[in-house]
Amino acid sequence: MDKKKRLSDDIAEMLLSMVVVEKKYLPGDKLPNEIELSKELGVSRITLREAIRILVTRHVLEIKRGKGTFVREDYDNQTFEKFNIPPEVKMGADDLYEIRLIFEPEIAYYATLRATDKELERINAIKNEIEDCITNKKSYAKQEMLFHCSIAQATHNEFMSRLEPVLQESIQKGVFLYEYEHVSNQDIISDNKMIMEFMNDRNAEGAKSAMRIHILRAINQLKLEKK
Repeated sequence: MDKKKRLSDDIAEMLLSMVVVEKKYLPGDKLPNEIELSKELGVSRITLREAIRILVTRHVLEIKRGKGTFVREDYDNQTFEKFNIPPEVKMGADDLYEIRLIFEPEIAYYATLRATDKELERINAIKNEIEDCITNKKSYAKQEMLFHCSIAQATHNEFMSRLEPVLQESIQKGVFLYEYEHVSNQDIISDNKMIMEFMNDRNAEGAKSAMRIHILRAINQLKLEKK
């Protein structure tokens, strides 16, 4: 019973990531039918139903009788309200990176301990996409956001997921500054590899240190130290 519950929790987190991180399903969107979605996620329809119920109780999804399962129209607003940060507030890049330095090493620590094998596989795949984008001189902002937000999701801590708007804004500004200041982004490839090597080995302290090095390097390269 515990194993079954654990699997449904994992699938609920994967669905939540599709909504919050990947934006695959936006507020008001209808999810694929049970057969298609259970096949995509590689689980039974019973497990999928349990995962959907979890997200219904968390006010992320809603079931409309006779129509299907939908992302709640008001979900985006709830995310900002629960985190208590007005979306219109424009925080400076130095403040954003300071928040990341406070929280993200710990996020990496707990994600390393709690991530499922499927979540690690997914984060590794995103890391490879980032490397491919940078190598081929393509925009990598979306993949970089997915990488860090997926690590946050892997902590399985609801409060950690509320940091995602901060991570997204910080990374968007960071990528812009890298391009504007003509700063080399090759270190991002090596930093992400280092983070994932520790996470794959389930070395939480190593992942924590690697994430701290990654953020400190960005702060130094982008000259974001607060006066």
